[in-house]
Order: sequence, then structure tokens, then C-alpha cells
Amino acid sequence: MESMLVEQLVEKYFQGETTIAEEKQLKAYFSSSDIAPHLVKYQSLFGYFETQKGTQFEQKLPLQPRKQSTVKWIGIAASFVVLFGLATFFLYPTEPKNEDLGTFDNPEEAYLETQKALLMVSEQVNFGMESVSHLKEYEKTKKTIFK
Repeated sequence: MESMLVEQLVEKYFQGETTIAEEKQLKAYFSSSDIAPHLVKYQSLFGYFETQKGTQFEQKLPLQPRKQSTVKWIGIAASFVVLFGLATFFLYPTEPKNEDLGTFDNPEEAYLETQKALLMVSEQVNFGMESVSHLKEYEKTKKTIFK
């Protein structure tokens, strides 16, 4: 085979563009005894493929079942959590049953209870307003500093 043709085929081979017939030509060329001196370095490559084609894997592989992975255990734990949550939800409902909702028959009692509730709300609002007053002081200070 002509040296230029072989060089082109080797180049195509390394680019991954050769056909099966061209690869057979290359293997036949490199298995022959008359190889161009500058192409001798590729002989071991094609010779390696030929020798390895005949080898077989003879070692026995033990076929043991895989150990269960942690993902499986996480899935099992998550399903137990969901089942426990559902059982808690259905067995112990959070809705109060037959509780007194704060209705009064006497208007004076209702008025006194309303005053207590409003006083409690007013204390919480006043506490929140104290925090706002600190913000107002901060804003005054900021305005004097960054005029």
C-alpha cells in the first residue's frame, strides 16, 4: 500500500472518520512486514487491538445481592413519619368540641369581659408603640447627622 494513502488513513482513523473497510486496510498494512519507517510507531497500536481481540475475561464474579442503600431507609423513615402524622391528625383532632365560645347572657358580664380583652390588646399595642418611638428618635438623629 502506498505510504501517502496509509498516512491519510491513519489521520482519518485518529479523527474517527474511517469506515470499517478502511480500518481493515490499516490493520492489514500494520500486520505486514513492509511498513514505512516513519509509520512503525503506529504498528504497536494496531497490533495491540489484534492481540486483545482474542483475550477473554476468565475471572468469576461473585453475584451477591447488593446491600440496601441509605436512600431506601430514608424513604421508609419518611413514610413512617407521614403515617404517624396522619394518625395523629385523625385520632386527636385539634378542633374544640362543645366548648363555651365566650357568649354571655348578661350584658353587664359581656361588657366587663370586653373591657378586659380590650385592655389586654391596648397593653400590647402600647408596647409596640414604644418600639416605634425608638425608631422616631433614630430618624431624628439620622437627620441631624446626615444633613
